[in-house]
Amino acid sequence: MLMMSLLMTCQAPREEAAQFRSLFNGENLEGWETYIGVPDPSVELPVMEKDAEGNYLNPVGLNNDPLDVFTVVEEDGEPAIRASGQINGSLATREEFENYHYRMEVKWGALKWPEGSERLRNSGLLYHGTGDYGQGLGVWKKSHECQMMETMFGDSYRMGDTYCSITASRPGEDQRYVYDPAAGLVEFGEGKKGGKICSKNEMSEKPLGEWNVVEVICLGDTSLHVINGVVNMVNVDSHLEVNGNSIPLTKGNIQLQSEGAEVFFRKMEIRNITAIPEGYLDQP
Repeated sequence: MLMMSLLMTCQAPREEAAQFRSLFNGENLEGWETYIGVPDPSVELPVMEKDAEGNYLNPVGLNNDPLDVFTVVEEDGEPAIRASGQINGSLATREEFENYHYRMEVKWGALKWPEGSERLRNSGLLYHGTGDYGQGLGVWKKSHECQMMETMFGDSYRMGDTYCSITASRPGEDQRYVYDPAAGLVEFGEGKKGGKICSKNEMSEKPLGEWNVVEVICLGDTSLHVINGVVNMVNVDSHLEVNGNSIPLTKGNIQLQSEGAEVFFRKMEIRNITAIPEGYLDQP
């Protein structure tokens, strides 16, 4: 009931929904920029400086992608953007967005890095990106993350110094909090009771090799994570904390991650909203 009352405050008088517009022209990365982080020592980039132990000293940087971490390809007969996963990096919209409904389709590729890695495939949809690159795990902007990791699609992560509250419960003292619409609010973020991550409450992702529909719905300081039509996370009170003051975090860039696994993105589209779209609030 608490979560429903919180979401009801996001509703507005019903009006005709805006149409989605594409953020991907199917030909190139127009409208997006890249930021590539510090390569693994196993990556060959002779023009970049290393230390005595063979570690790279600097990130590859902004709009410099010599190994084609992000490229436009054809996948399953349609244009898509491929993130190789070889180096951690961000593909970010140049435009900032506020009060919107974003959706796309996502599918894993076969490659993982380093080659032969046993780690779960990992990527993410970051939203409300703000500030400089590198403030989130040395690569990404401060933002909230709709996690896209095998078995964890929809988890909520704080990238950098961002904060929110989630109705969440804990199955055990040594386990993560899990989104629970019937529970009380827990604060999440660095130094907060919940920590930086909250697990989704239902696994609705599809098997390896199939396309997943991933949506993020943002209205004011509230955001919903929706995986294949299932709402499995709701964040409220999105904010930054600056010099002891709470600053609402309600807009910013959208970022897609390269993070150790080959992944394809397609049909990236967005529309403005004035209320949570019909059909999302009434899910359990």
